[in-house]
Amino acid sequence: MDGTIFNIQKFCVNDGPGIRTTVFVKGCPLNCLWCHNPESKSTNTEIFYNPKKCISCRKCAMLCENACHGFSENGHAYSRESCLACGKCSEECYSGALEKVGYKISVEDALKAVLKDKTFYEKSGGGITVSGGEPMAQFEFTYALLEASKKAGLHTCMETCGFAPSERYEKIAPLVDIFLFDYKISDSSEHNKYTGVPNEKIHENLRMLDSLGAKTILRCPIIPTVNDNEAHFNGIADMANSLKNIIGIDIEPYHPLGESKTEMLGKEYPLSSLTFPEKATVDAWIEYIQKNTAVKVKKA
Repeated sequence: MDGTIFNIQKFCVNDGPGIRTTVFVKGCPLNCLWCHNPESKSTNTEIFYNPKKCISCRKCAMLCENACHGFSENGHAYSRESCLACGKCSEECYSGALEKVGYKISVEDALKAVLKDKTFYEKSGGGITVSGGEPMAQFEFTYALLEASKKAGLHTCMETCGFAPSERYEKIAPLVDIFLFDYKISDSSEHNKYTGVPNEKIHENLRMLDSLGAKTILRCPIIPTVNDNEAHFNGIADMANSLKNIIGIDIEPYHPLGESKTEMLGKEYPLSSLTFPEKATVDAWIEYIQKNTAVKVKKA
């Protein structure tokens, strides 16, 4: 069983309890305007290009069979329209201006990479986290990886946007110790406006998992001018109060780190006017939500 991933990140401390290794799966059904991993949206392999790093060595132009790289007095011109994302140019890019994003990996090889740090998991209460993108976008691979992880004795977490067929969540639930479940925008029409999908199915899946006894942590990105309002904060608290097996609420303050990666994909970032919120502002968000729920609220 092979999947397409874009990273295996070690020593993660914000993707569930303890020290963890996070496997980032490519593909997502949502199109959140603030996405900090825009390279995760497509299941296809892509190429990052950072013109600031280019030294005009022209090695990419010599290697590319489709003539996607051209050079003139104006510098390096990269044509994505004819690019097959084969990655030959990035393999020989001396300066790192070109980078292949996404590669095939088997469940066995992914688990082998994760198990290298099993000692750290055992001492810290950590394990494997499958994230993305959306792990359900490659359900068979995600299921097989989590199944193999449980057989290897690992604690498992899965981060999910919640937008997938309910039967998939029902099937995978026994393999997941904690769901890191995104709760983005309480109002469905606003959710649709900023993520590309309504939220009714998401909430249905969250409640269904709770009814099965699955432990969840709500992961709540707070984006200034989008959902930093009392109506949404009340929605977070109300949802938490309705769940029997929730164990925490993680507030994820907006950060513009997805902007540079969006540009390296040759796309325009839609929220370029936003910046990091002040610490006092984030503290006020957490304090407001905490006053309305007994579930522990903290900054992720």
